[in-house]
Amino acid sequence: MVRSLFTLIVVLLIYSSEAKAQPDRFRNPILPGFYPDPSICRVGEYFYIVNSSFEWYPALPIHRSKDLVNWEKIGHAIHRSDQLDMGKGVKDSNGIFAPTIRYRDGLFYVITTCIGCNGNFYVTAEDPAGPWSDPIWVKNENGKGARGIDPSLFWDDDGRCYYIGTGLLGGDRKEWKGKGGIWLQEIDLKSGKLIGAKTQLTLGYASNARWPEGPHIYKVEGQYLLLIGEGGTNSFHSVTVFNSKNLRGPYKPNDSNPVMTHRHLAPFHPIDQTGHADLVQDENGNWYSVMLGKRPVDGFIMLARETFLAEVSMMRNPENDITPIYNPGVGSLQLEQKRPNLPWSPVPEKSLKYNFEDEDLGLDWNMLRTPKSKWYSTGDGLQLQLRPEVLNEFTNPSFVGMRVTDHVYQVTTELSFKTGKENEKAGLVIYRRSTSHFQLLKGKDGITLTVTSKIGVKDEPVKTEEVSVPYKKAEVILHARVNKSKVQFYFGESVDKLKPIGGELDYTILSDEVTMKFNGVYSGLYATGSGESSNQYARFDKYEYQKGE
Repeated sequence: MVRSLFTLIVVLLIYSSEAKAQPDRFRNPILPGFYPDPSICRVGEYFYIVNSSFEWYPALPIHRSKDLVNWEKIGHAIHRSDQLDMGKGVKDSNGIFAPTIRYRDGLFYVITTCIGCNGNFYVTAEDPAGPWSDPIWVKNENGKGARGIDPSLFWDDDGRCYYIGTGLLGGDRKEWKGKGGIWLQEIDLKSGKLIGAKTQLTLGYASNARWPEGPHIYKVEGQYLLLIGEGGTNSFHSVTVFNSKNLRGPYKPNDSNPVMTHRHLAPFHPIDQTGHADLVQDENGNWYSVMLGKRPVDGFIMLARETFLAEVSMMRNPENDITPIYNPGVGSLQLEQKRPNLPWSPVPEKSLKYNFEDEDLGLDWNMLRTPKSKWYSTGDGLQLQLRPEVLNEFTNPSFVGMRVTDHVYQVTTELSFKTGKENEKAGLVIYRRSTSHFQLLKGKDGITLTVTSKIGVKDEPVKTEEVSVPYKKAEVILHARVNKSKVQFYFGESVDKLKPIGGELDYTILSDEVTMKFNGVYSGLYATGSGESSNQYARFDKYEYQKGE
């Protein structure tokens, strides 16, 4: 009897543990922080997501998951400096725009746009973790680049591949503000050359439709579905769908459009500005969608566009057109939702404490634009070379950063750096764009906190504020605490002897509302000669990112 009771208790404990380890709900977003314009595909038991990265390098981050909830970053589609030159002059929020990821005959394809480079291109890989090929640039019959942004690929039943892009093939694009369209043309994937006839598929789902973009075509139950984003990537963003019996159309706007939007819920919903979606079907035949959205806090968007997940039901409308219904019974994205009916597959939780003991930086770290030389090293801490480049210019400065993923967080670094020159500085940075960032830097005589901000109005000057305190030792702890719309910076000889520098500051200078830009917030480490060359290096022995409540 005692043995049976013991066995029963063990079984109950195991069952309880498994039930706890396999929750029936998940938290949105599935990729928090700066992960906009998601595209998704499935190959076997794995799902893969790629996102825009704009001026950041390595570019085009790729995540993998078995259950659509737990995601692991496995690589970048642009990961070699000789692959793509996003060099000097690539402006804030230029560079890599909305990509699409697809799989065909043993190859993964990521097709995208590089603004400030040469336009639209795709790369291929047998393994999405890499290595990826050199770019194949998309060209029209005259050898010129294909028009538009946000390209995608679609293979029809006969195996022919088609390029879907944004733009107008004819007509007056100034007829109304934001007029655009989606068009299609066959593509030769070996050469990147567009061939055959061009076809305009849609100008949007309604009269005066604005900014159609992010097109994807699917074939579902014999119908062609064209899914696009409309309304611009702000409060009126939306997802719309079009139906056709033929690949080249005509595409009829579905009478349920927009099939996903939160424009009518703002500012009362915790998720705002939803749009730019992609669809995927799991191995059980169930449909899901990834899309971008934003989470406001204190009335501001601080984390830019993030990746969210929704269940989708393919329904038939009265005209028998297939209609994707987002989160059936709810109709909107939720911060907490029922998780997909897939085997629970958590990935190992990553430590956010970095000692820089490995030979490379790792997948969490990015830099601004493509580096032309190796100006950093790891193994004995992170060594950053002081070069002339600075954060306020469209260059590749000695700055490495990682995405901020939380509204409440703190970052800490241990810096070893001593200089006798006024121009040489190194330290901690929280960055949004060239004219919107915080710098807590050690220099010749002490610690300086610099706040650089600019509202996104063309003629408004950049505003810079500085607070300096004396500090003579070579080693220093630099620290920042962010609480939603406020930030406080600190310095000290040790973690338990930190002193504030300046007062609590307005963190909303990094928000969407102020910067008016597509990219997101990074925190990281920086060294500079402030316009002058230097043989100096700054050593960062540790960096830690701590999530708040």
